[in-house]
Amino acid sequence: MLPNLTLVIQGLAFFAVAWLVMKFLWPPIMAAIEDRQHKIAEGLAAADNAQKNLADAQDKVNEELKAARVKANEIIDQAHQRANQIVDAAKAEAIEEGNRQKALIEADIAASANRAREDLRKQVSSLAVTGAEKLLRREIDPAAHKALLDELAAEI
Repeated sequence: MLPNLTLVIQGLAFFAVAWLVMKFLWPPIMAAIEDRQHKIAEGLAAADNAQKNLADAQDKVNEELKAARVKANEIIDQAHQRANQIVDAAKAEAIEEGNRQKALIEADIAASANRAREDLRKQVSSLAVTGAEKLLRREIDPAAHKALLDELAAEI
């Protein structure tokens, strides 16, 4: 065999195979590669969008946390104010109750003092009658001299 003829036949076979591959196999392979590139580009764009959405969501979460903290502080302040109001009301009520109890005790003391004065007046009048009896050496009828004894008790 001739080496040149083999070389020509091999060249023609190579070009025939290359033409068949370029004609039938190359377009589907390129379409698959382009489709894959397109999917990768879409995935990267989706990842970027997801990153942006995540950042936006994180910002919203931070804002909501800030608002919740402000609201919680307001509620705490209101609770402190209400507690102070309750304490002040309890103090006022205690003072009022103390004043009422003091007035009742003062009235009771005044009544006891008046009773003691009356008892003392009766005892003094009884002693005066007994003293007068001894001075006069005779008995004085308390029923007969009731007006005199009442007058004496009023003076004392």
